[in-house]
Amino acid sequence: MANIRKITGKNGRLSYKITVSSGRDLKGRQIRHYTTYTPPEGMKESRADKEAAKAALQFEEKLSQGYRVDNRLSFEEYSQQFLATKLRSGLKKTTYDRYVLLLRRINPAIGHLKLQDIRPQMLNQLYDNLMEENMRLQPPSAVPKKDLCEIMKQRKLSQEELSRKSGVAASTIRKLRLGDSVLWDKAVRIADALNLPADDLFRKQKHSEPLSDKSVLEHHRVIRTILGQAEKELLVPYNAASKATPPKARRAEVNTFQPNEITDILAALETEPIKWRCIVHLMIVTGCRRGEIMGLKWEQIDLDARLIHICETLLASDSGIHADTPKTPESRRYINIPEETAALLRAYQKEQNHIRAVVGDRWQESGYVFTQETGLPMHPDSINGWLKKFSERHGLRHINPHAFRHSMASILINNGTDILTVSHRLGHTKASTTLNFYGHILQQADAQSSECIAEVLLRNRDSQKEKNGSPER
Repeated sequence: MANIRKITGKNGRLSYKITVSSGRDLKGRQIRHYTTYTPPEGMKESRADKEAAKAALQFEEKLSQGYRVDNRLSFEEYSQQFLATKLRSGLKKTTYDRYVLLLRRINPAIGHLKLQDIRPQMLNQLYDNLMEENMRLQPPSAVPKKDLCEIMKQRKLSQEELSRKSGVAASTIRKLRLGDSVLWDKAVRIADALNLPADDLFRKQKHSEPLSDKSVLEHHRVIRTILGQAEKELLVPYNAASKATPPKARRAEVNTFQPNEITDILAALETEPIKWRCIVHLMIVTGCRRGEIMGLKWEQIDLDARLIHICETLLASDSGIHADTPKTPESRRYINIPEETAALLRAYQKEQNHIRAVVGDRWQESGYVFTQETGLPMHPDSINGWLKKFSERHGLRHINPHAFRHSMASILINNGTDILTVSHRLGHTKASTTLNFYGHILQQADAQSSECIAEVLLRNRDSQKEKNGSPER
């Protein structure tokens, strides 16, 4: 039975404190739950008494059903508990880092709200705000104002010496020497090492463009996941995010290369360093994701059997590069490679052994196939940067690494490979995923097969009749 106590505040405002007892805890202490009912202004006291009694009954009913409707947890407090629990139960480090990043935008808006007070319209307002300008958390970048090569030459500093002096990777310094942008904090460290003001040497670029619909939808999914767990734990009566209206992300058209374009790319690769020839060659013939290519180790490649084992992926987040298992069990797979690819890998392995001998003590053995100059694994994003410059050098259209994956699937489907085989090679969990991505290509292939049937069975039959001059019976 609920206890209802009438309270009159200093401003004369009437409210009702409702207390419900529900037994005792393990230490014998009585368990009490509290809530407050405040009638709207202008309501008569007799009516307010009745409404308070109704509120007390509803409160008791929710408690009897197991709901902790008197919980005081805010969204931010609960999200921290949620992440800690998920991390202990095996949440991938990269997924955890992504949640933390998205919550940096979510918590300032709704983090202070109690879980039970969050409503769909509040979330809709958040989504609208996220699509305004200056909502990106991307740190500013730096673009050189002056010729860094000339400055290094005047100071008689090599790239490696400036790297050691500044604590910035040699590859980052190389990007600046080529006129590319890098993170501002790294540019500041380089400027300090050169005893020059960073603002004189670099131009700061801020990122103020609005978030994409896809990015806003990603924020919505995080909120929905967290509130969904709260709903399972009976902390909220319903998941407010499931009733909200996030923007619809438009599925981008699958970008593929035609066989003649791939032929041009392979021809252009002949003049490039063998490491990059191997990377792009593998992406073309295997359809692997870029993280899967960068996560390859020599022990996972059988050159004699022409077989590679995809069982590790390299992922990048704010906290650095992480080696992880592929996204699903089905993504762990064996893929056959052509003899041409195996031969290219053998040549590259010899080249890497030569580099290891030249570097000597500075080489840090990691076992990865594709490494930096010191043997450490490469950043997955380096593929995008290199392909951008490669396409510009050779007058090719923009190359998105994932387009190789789509191209391989398209070629296999158009040449009659069954969808289960294509799905396995791509590492999809279900064949339906492959169908969703490449359904339009399957329709084209089906149209071609229809023409093939007509050509063999119908048109050939008609031409044969004409040849024999036999009338149709």
